[in-house]
Amino acid sequence: MVKGIDISPEEIGLVLIPGFALMCYASAVEPLRAANLLAGRELYRVHTYAPEDRSVTSSSGASISAIPLASRRERLDSLFVIAGGHPSGWDWPIVHRTLRALARDGVTIGGISGGPYLLAAAGLLDECRFTIHWEHTPALREAFPELKPVQARYVFDRNRLTCGGGVAPLDMMHALIAARHGAAFATSVSDWYLHTHVGSSAAPQRASAAERHGLHHPRLLSVLEKMEATIEAPLDRKTMARFAGVTERHLDRLFATHLGSTFTAEYRRLRLEHARTLLQQSALTISEIAVACGYSTPAHFSRAFREQYGTAPRAARRV
Repeated sequence: MVKGIDISPEEIGLVLIPGFALMCYASAVEPLRAANLLAGRELYRVHTYAPEDRSVTSSSGASISAIPLASRRERLDSLFVIAGGHPSGWDWPIVHRTLRALARDGVTIGGISGGPYLLAAAGLLDECRFTIHWEHTPALREAFPELKPVQARYVFDRNRLTCGGGVAPLDMMHALIAARHGAAFATSVSDWYLHTHVGSSAAPQRASAAERHGLHHPRLLSVLEKMEATIEAPLDRKTMARFAGVTERHLDRLFATHLGSTFTAEYRRLRLEHARTLLQQSALTISEIAVACGYSTPAHFSRAFREQYGTAPRAARRV
């Protein structure tokens, strides 16, 4: 049994946005349930809320019973928003109002997966260090250009807690449990779920560039990473060769040998992949997405997108 002088349970709220990922929800709530079980008493009391109805449907179709936010009466120590899917489905004024009101009362506010987007929309991430699931990073940067999310599994900044999606909440909850009840007890909770390798806050959300691209040539990897970082203002072949410390001809050989492609084709692929993400994850206009992906005109962007994917940008947005 865990020991401690504070015997009152910590009151934790989870707001589930329709289309949330069930894995995120389980990764957040199950460590708290296990902590109660292993401690032999209630360390955490979890309250599940919905923006409106008394149940919320996940992206996989599972339905979770919940309390409508308008009916909330519980005193909370912290509140986490869990969101997934498309940001166009995250416009819930009652969630924004609730977050702002609780923040004014000193409640710790958190976001999981796409949840930090709603915190940003509520104005609660200004001057905060935070993260968000990598899938939603482009949409957040375009919607809130003044905010700079960091690539991390989770981030604690004063009374703002943010976390990537998937199993990253397991790591975050391990850290929260350790802070309140000790590292040994937190380890016993993680062991309960065979979670023997607990990721640190700064651990990456995604595989390395070498793993994503399936290659290990250091100069070519540096070029590919530079491409990913300069989507909006693409660099020319001469500048990129100088950056990599090779000749333009050698740069061409690297792309041909290791990727079976060309510098121009690979750059275009990365830019259009980014464009497709913005089409699916943001409310930006076609013209705005064209600019964000380095195209001088919407017409030029639309032609390139159709050549790459066989469909118009507007049609890809409807998928």
